[in-house]
Amino acid sequence: MLGRTAYGRTDVGKRRVANEDAFLVDDDLGLYVVADGMGGHSSGEIASAEAVEALHDMVRRERDTLSAIDGLPRELGTGSGAKPEVSPALQKALRVLESAVQAATYMVFGLSEANPDQRGMGTTLSALLVRGPFALTAQVGDSRVYLVRDARAEQITEDHTLIAWQLKKGLITPDEARMSRQKNVITRAVGSRDYVQVDMNFVSVQRGDMFLLCSDGLHGYVDEREIASVMQLEPVVATERLIELANQRGGRDNITSIAVRLA
Repeated sequence: MLGRTAYGRTDVGKRRVANEDAFLVDDDLGLYVVADGMGGHSSGEIASAEAVEALHDMVRRERDTLSAIDGLPRELGTGSGAKPEVSPALQKALRVLESAVQAATYMVFGLSEANPDQRGMGTTLSALLVRGPFALTAQVGDSRVYLVRDARAEQITEDHTLIAWQLKKGLITPDEARMSRQKNVITRAVGSRDYVQVDMNFVSVQRGDMFLLCSDGLHGYVDEREIASVMQLEPVVATERLIELANQRGGRDNITSIAVRLA
């Protein structure tokens, strides 16, 4: 099994009074999570923290199920870029991660229903689980996961925003998207209802791969070329440098970054 080294940090940014982001780094489990909360008062902060904790607890309880993919052959899916066949063990691991996101959704929704001051709170959630020869992702909202390989960065999650949907349908052009005032309109969130559609995906990994998980307070300020360059640094240095760049360029939102390196 490939070794994992990671570092994460969150920063309030230059314009916000409170930080509504939350994150998790668990190298032992191979689990990394970024959540960007939303809601009035302190509700966003509560939503993101509760979602991360609920997801972590459920994945941790399924450690034995996840360990079944640790020994799968690394050569599956490598070389051609094609995805490997989904083995039963991998299918179970994907279900564990998706169920954990649903548990977080139900938890946040329940809290918001029980407290009128927290009604309508929610959070984005981007989770990465690295086990054996695979990296699994679970995605809700517009935080992101990037894979950095061969000095190139590729976004491997899809933004759940109105702009992304309009672009996908060909309703607007990339130039129109850049000028739109609707950039922050989220179409999916953890906790806004008692169930959410989760995008599940997986990629095969190799030694030297790097992953960046981040909230929109970071990816709104840096492009993929800059990410690929900065991620060549050690995870601690890369994370700090990316947050520094976001703050230098405005820091209008909370900024969260997790850099993961496989060795």
